[in-house]
Amino acid sequence: MGKMMFAAVDLGSNSFRLHIGEPAADGIRVVRSARDPVRLGAGLDKDDCLTPAAIEAALESLQGFGQLLATYPLQAVRVVGTNALRLARNADEFLPLAEKAIGYPIEVISGEEEGRLIYLGVAATAGHGNQQQLVVDIGGGSTELVLGRGAQILRVESFSIGTVRKNVLFFPEGRIDRSSFQAAVLSARSRFEDAAEGFGSGNWELVCGSSGTIRAVGDALARNSIGDGLMRYETLQLLRERLIGFGHTSRIALAGLKPDRAEVISGGLAILIGLMEELGIEQIMPVQAGLRMGLIWDMHLRSTSGDRRDAAVQAFATRFQVDPLRVQRVAAAADMLYKSARPGGDNQRLLCWAAQLHEVGLIVSRTGFHKHGAYLVEHADLPGFSAREQRKLGQLVLAQKGNLRKLGNAMDDPDFCCAVLALRLATVLMHSHESDSAKLLRLHVRNRIEVEAPADLLQQHPTLSWWLTRERGEWEEIGRPFLLKPA
Repeated sequence: MGKMMFAAVDLGSNSFRLHIGEPAADGIRVVRSARDPVRLGAGLDKDDCLTPAAIEAALESLQGFGQLLATYPLQAVRVVGTNALRLARNADEFLPLAEKAIGYPIEVISGEEEGRLIYLGVAATAGHGNQQQLVVDIGGGSTELVLGRGAQILRVESFSIGTVRKNVLFFPEGRIDRSSFQAAVLSARSRFEDAAEGFGSGNWELVCGSSGTIRAVGDALARNSIGDGLMRYETLQLLRERLIGFGHTSRIALAGLKPDRAEVISGGLAILIGLMEELGIEQIMPVQAGLRMGLIWDMHLRSTSGDRRDAAVQAFATRFQVDPLRVQRVAAAADMLYKSARPGGDNQRLLCWAAQLHEVGLIVSRTGFHKHGAYLVEHADLPGFSAREQRKLGQLVLAQKGNLRKLGNAMDDPDFCCAVLALRLATVLMHSHESDSAKLLRLHVRNRIEVEAPADLLQQHPTLSWWLTRERGEWEEIGRPFLLKPA
């Protein structure tokens, strides 16, 4: 069997970028890269909706990426959207078109998850042993700060400040002057000042910069012999003076700086200077790793040694004091019931996680705990999960009891419908102290719901019969015939 090959696509606020790579002895070996300066973040109108022009440009880029991906034998592909798609109010309309264009699902990830993946890419590629390090990533729409030691992430935070909007706000129409630069730096400092305690000097031994913006600034310093060429605070001040001297984006002439980078470098430099001033950073070391490397490494780990989502669910359940015995009973019963109806179904893992988290809402109140739990699950910071996965996970937690109308169109998916039924029946069995009886039931989910149960089981346990009769009423309420038949 040949080497596994993975592809990562980052739909950033400034650029769409692609890496195709394979695991190697020293990390990830990139076999193909592509970059397209789509400027999705600049394509958000005053109502934070993607404009028709921005959508058209994005779809054209994604079609090209899709054609490129089709030429490689890929083990797995992950396409993620970041700040621009987190903000876009019409993202739900754009994403189906985008997924069709590139040919793969698109995950919109949280800023915190973006930061974790960035750190994962840096740690897997750049190493730095067991030193405590701060990783800085200044993107087109957001800036991530991640503190870690070795492969362990200690603290992560995402800030909604990026190069695209910083340029629009402080350097309108490309004009660069001293007062605008100072205002941009002070604005950046104001965003980071509350983070100084957790991320400031004394918390790390070195600082790495992983974004395209930081690498572009580093290249500009080195290739144009600005100061000593290193990304020191004093050297960045010299670059700022050079940019002010140009006076306008169109007149920037720096060796190695691409025109599309020149358009946003002033905003990126202002953020970088403000960050260094507020956190007491004297020098940043640019590294050739980040989000895409982290995605590839994460896919490699999922296929070989473990999924971060399992650990995230376990930690979340522990944090909210879920009863492990009740969880074990529901998870085992739900898995058994689901497999009886949909062996190899798409929602098996999601169902397992929902079963483990189905009672997290009890920490808020016993009344309506499924509603509290659904909210907590959907809006929590769960490492490894996309926004879509958490939304679906929250729906399952919500679906464990009560009426089914609240799930709306989600019930049109037969596989999800089966997962809902399995979880509801598993909780029924647990409440009636009959979790072990899951192996005696059989489910059929087609045009109607069929539950086969031994007649003697229902006779011996009348409360179970009552629960199932009540369940039948809930399904028939949404127009799904429900037949309870003897096995």
